[in-house]
Amino acid sequence: MHEELRAGLVGLSGYTGMELARLLTAHPRMRLSFAASRSEAGKRLGDQYPALEKLPGADLIIRQPDITQAAAQCDVLFLAVPHDAAMEFAAEARAVGVAVVDLSAAFRLRDADSFEQWYAIPHSRRALLKEAVYGLPELYADAIAGARLVANPGCYPTASILGLYAALKYGFIGSEDIIIDAKSGASGAGRKAAVPTLFCEVHDSFRAYNLGKHRHTPEIEQEVSLMAGAPVRLSFNPHLLPVDRGIHATIYAKIKGSPTLDEIHAAHVECWKNSPWVRVLPKGGLPETRNVRGTMFCDIGLTLDSRTGRLIICSVIDNLCRGASGQALANANLMCGLPVDCGLAQAPLMP
Repeated sequence: MHEELRAGLVGLSGYTGMELARLLTAHPRMRLSFAASRSEAGKRLGDQYPALEKLPGADLIIRQPDITQAAAQCDVLFLAVPHDAAMEFAAEARAVGVAVVDLSAAFRLRDADSFEQWYAIPHSRRALLKEAVYGLPELYADAIAGARLVANPGCYPTASILGLYAALKYGFIGSEDIIIDAKSGASGAGRKAAVPTLFCEVHDSFRAYNLGKHRHTPEIEQEVSLMAGAPVRLSFNPHLLPVDRGIHATIYAKIKGSPTLDEIHAAHVECWKNSPWVRVLPKGGLPETRNVRGTMFCDIGLTLDSRTGRLIICSVIDNLCRGASGQALANANLMCGLPVDCGLAQAPLMP
């Protein structure tokens, strides 16, 4: 019988914390042994989230964030807290040898100055940036497996990077003039009360936001630059959908040479044939958010617009599972020596 791994979660009250608690109830090798939230401390997990009642972990008592206490009870610690708090909690956890998966942006950018410019807060733990591994399993599985601090990617970057990877790898597109037109469900803004994400503000409407200044821009550019082998500056334009969850990224890139759609599609299928989660749709197929809801899947559709000389890539994920908590669990699996997809074989939540 395999030894059961113990997981800690600091930041239980947000949507990503809720999603991670949900996923851990079904994990065959990992259980939630420590859960912390300043606002919910003292409550029983099943009382706080009735959906988890009678599931593994429902009787767990929510604690105050205490890294020393968590370290004594955990093999891996998930941080679902704001960026500044994540820096300090990660430093405390690493000081006592606990492996950390950080769901904030605190360690995603390799350049601390860039982080401070885009996030407008000081980076208090710059030394840890050298230790942190960017947690996109399809690209960095080997590094993640040997890491003790993993920076979980953002939701928009996950969809965008996976969407662009094969086209750049096989040289079908140039790295100049890439446009990412992306849409997210309202849960991507977090659970805090704010007028722009109230039901009556989101329902039956559609709007762009943070054009030209969204914080995920440098993260996407960082990873796409590594893929392209040269600095890349692209246009990232986010929008808010009147749905709970899901991301749809429509990516426009200039074609190099004169490849056919058959060649491009075949190369994408070849690129992702061993991935448990990237699904390249048949030619002519376009992805929908409902087909990935609650899963780790990234569905990719391809259109070759010969008239404008552009490849149009549609990349769709669930922002809470693939774009946050599920990806964090995949990273923890690798760090703990488990198969990357352990406990993550959910079918989509179909209508």
